[in-house]
Amino acid sequence: MWRKDKIPYGTYFAYENMKYIFPGASISINKSSPSAFNINYTSTEPTGNISRKAYVIIAPRVLPDKSEINALMNFVGEGNQLFISSFHIGDSLLSYLKVKTRDNYEIFNEHDSLQLSVYNPVTYDSLSFHYPGFAIDSYVSSMDSQYTTILGRDAKGHPDFVKFSYKGGGAIFLHFAPMALSNFFLLHGDNKAYYDNVFSYLSASVTEIKWDDYFRYSRTSNFSSLQYIFGNQSLRWAFWLILLLFTLIYLFESKRRQKLIPILQPLNNSSLDFVRTIGRLYYQQKDNGNLVVKMITHFLDHIRTKYNLATSVLDDDFIDRLSYKSGFNKQELKDMVHDIKLFQENPSCTDDELLALNKKMEVFFKQV
Repeated sequence: MWRKDKIPYGTYFAYENMKYIFPGASISINKSSPSAFNINYTSTEPTGNISRKAYVIIAPRVLPDKSEINALMNFVGEGNQLFISSFHIGDSLLSYLKVKTRDNYEIFNEHDSLQLSVYNPVTYDSLSFHYPGFAIDSYVSSMDSQYTTILGRDAKGHPDFVKFSYKGGGAIFLHFAPMALSNFFLLHGDNKAYYDNVFSYLSASVTEIKWDDYFRYSRTSNFSSLQYIFGNQSLRWAFWLILLLFTLIYLFESKRRQKLIPILQPLNNSSLDFVRTIGRLYYQQKDNGNLVVKMITHFLDHIRTKYNLATSVLDDDFIDRLSYKSGFNKQELKDMVHDIKLFQENPSCTDDELLALNKKMEVFFKQV
């Protein structure tokens, strides 16, 4: 796609023959960004005719950024002509023009051939052309037919050359088969007629042509990762989704976490431990009478303290009230109180009787 290359896929022929399509126009080379130089403005000649400019871009990839798209739109808005032929045109520009494309080729298929057609600008007859070289082209899969005019199609009838007209005479031409502008294609058979018909759609009042050398080079010195991402619709959506995801993760994970609540072990039944300790002491001394008195005294003191019950009279009313407040089985409580009353009258007891009372008290303390 280089204008100085005479090799099969150079554009030497297309560049050199531009002067025959526009014999009265001056042709210059542009190496600067559209946003950095003055290519817009039409002028009126002394004869009253409007003088227009044309900006011709033939490059493998045309990826203008936002400022460059604005500059190109201003250029066209002034009544000038913009012609772009490329394998890949940036999503930002296509989205602006409401155009979607789809690839129609297998890269470097040596057995492929390109066949396409263009409508004659005067008769609008469909003229077909082909050559036996690479068919690296794309086509328009979706467009706004209200503003888009189809000027050419590929072998399957898909639009591959379209025009967008603007008030004041400005126009944008998008061409998706740049191989058809290569030396090989144009010098094959009568294919030069394809070139003549394509560029005949540009206004006859064009007096200045700028042939682009800016977009055919990779602009590494001014390359911006974010600029490249935002220039591609898919990457742009992926970028914002990832940013949203990380923002949500940050918001949820940065919230103050609740401090762990320590597990508090329940208090031990110290009354039961005390009974056991005193019991071991007196049991070892074989002082059963004294031990049973201590056990009964501690038991009744526990009842008074915890359940606020008088223990001076251990009758049926006492048993009913203690059973109600403690939830202990009434019959078992009645048996234990009966034993207590017996030992209060006669403290002397055998080991078995002492152990039986102790067991009943342990059951009470454990349950309540």
